Amino acid sequence: MSNESKAIFGASVTAVGTVIAAVGATPFRVLSEPFRLDLSVIGNVMQGVGNGIEADTQEPFSLGRIGNEIQSLGNSTVVAGLIINFDDETKQKLVITGNWFQALGGTAALGPEFSEPDPDLNDGLSIIGNILQVTGNSLQAINGIENLKKSRIQKKLQYPDDGDDDDGSFRTFDVVGSWIQATGAVISLISTIGIPECSRFGYLVKEDDPDDPT
Repeated sequence: MSNESKAIFGASVTAVGTVIAAVGATPFRVLSEPFRLDLSVIGNVMQGVGNGIEADTQEPFSLGRIGNEIQSLGNSTVVAGLIINFDDETKQKLVITGNWFQALGGTAALGPEFSEPDPDLNDGLSIIGNILQVTGNSLQAINGIENLKKSRIQKKLQYPDDGDDDDGSFRTFDVVGSWIQATGAVISLISTIGIPECSRFGYLVKEDDPDDPT
């Protein structure tokens, strides 16, 4: 498999995984909480694998490679927080740390895009995609911090959790952040595939040729 094909495959796995994780983060009434947790785990595993594949296509020690590796580490940290039988506070800290790692990795991956001497539309899409993913991960981390604060207050005051995880502005931060990240991952995939020159929405447009009777 060529580097280009591998990069497209990695970006595709990442994008699909991010969308699956966003569905898992969204409190759809038709989806049970355990099923949504499974989706979150599957989505983050796919993101980690996809980022790892993308990193393998880039130059060693480059910002792009380091950024993708940090994002993959972040996904692995989130998965650990979701599935390993730690106490609740440790699990929340792992998820928060994982989201910050992803945001840091996305920021690092922006470096090569801004250093392009002759940027084109694909470079612009890559920048937009990475910025959206960084924003989404940051919102998810903020949501996790607020949930952790709430848990600590509940523990200190010794009153039970009301169990209502689907309401409140910070739950909205998690959902909105997940979908912003998913949008960014899809845009990054489009930039990796590349929009050809003389094209509209990726479809080649036939240029007028005065010597062509058709």
